[in-house]
Amino acid sequence: MPKTEFLKKYIFIIILALASCIDPYEVTVEEGLQLLTIEGIITDQLGPHNIKLTRSDTYGSVFEGLIRPVAGATVIVRDDTGKVIFLTEDNENRGNYLTPASFSGEVGRSYTLQIQLSDGKVYTSLPEKLSAVPPIDNLSYQVERIPVEGEINEDSGVQFLVDLKDPADENNFYFWKKGESVHVLETRPDLYTEPPPSRAPAPKDCCEVCYKTEKTSNTAIFIAQDDNFNGLSTRLPAGFVLDNGLRFVNTFRIDISQFSISQEAYRFLRLVKQQSELSGSVFDPPPANIRGNMISLDNPDETVLGFFMAAGEVKERIYINGADLDFRQPRKIIADDCRVVEDSSINPPFDWNP
Repeated sequence: MPKTEFLKKYIFIIILALASCIDPYEVTVEEGLQLLTIEGIITDQLGPHNIKLTRSDTYGSVFEGLIRPVAGATVIVRDDTGKVIFLTEDNENRGNYLTPASFSGEVGRSYTLQIQLSDGKVYTSLPEKLSAVPPIDNLSYQVERIPVEGEINEDSGVQFLVDLKDPADENNFYFWKKGESVHVLETRPDLYTEPPPSRAPAPKDCCEVCYKTEKTSNTAIFIAQDDNFNGLSTRLPAGFVLDNGLRFVNTFRIDISQFSISQEAYRFLRLVKQQSELSGSVFDPPPANIRGNMISLDNPDETVLGFFMAAGEVKERIYINGADLDFRQPRKIIADDCRVVEDSSINPPFDWNP
């Protein structure tokens, strides 16, 4: 064997021996603070109203949002007359605490949320006054087309607009929230094929038309203050639903709630909105934990996230015939029985009335 070849093999054997003696390097990541987060709103409408308690583990800018429900807490709402409302934990959705269905807040009353965790720690909100909300005079919609960078085809969706008459001689702050939506789901069971590896055609006799219920995700926070329209009639954006190629093929229905919130709640939501609308470039400031109106009675320096709100509420429902939209996404094909789609039924909701 040539000397050079022998040396190469000898060096390789030494490297392998050294590598086998090196202990593996274990990367440990320090666990972040477990921050208590409170989400919830009570209104002057009949309940149940939901207060959600979670803890979020944060790991710097890399890992965000290991969300854990906080179960086993005692949760009450107290008004400024001393009346106490006890909330009951939802056994199917732990960490969610519900007021009685018969409870509704009163306009002019102030409400405080109080929480005692299973470990004995106690938290309270600052008082929130429940203010009256003007009615929605009209709920309408328009198509919004959204250019996508680097793509030929645009995204699109439906923007919802409310007309209202703002009360004069007072500062008003508004918040809009989408409720559950229902749409007619059309599928193609006649195109069904067997699972791989066969993929042989196996058309199904049923069913082509279902009613799908869903809670569409929020792409933005819709809020307003009346600095520019105090005492006037105005039209404001109140929600947006993305067209996914299924929702607007036939008939779509959604409820929009309009809330009259406090100035403090408006400021909180505005900060959350500003943070959520950051472009996400490397030059953006890091996400901040926005403190709300909750404090710890055991440790006032503890950071508690979220905001407890009390608000007047009105709700409007709207039906949209997809054929009336001036632009829609290409229709998506689901080659199966529509009943296999989650939260779908061949029976319409009891109050379906397009």
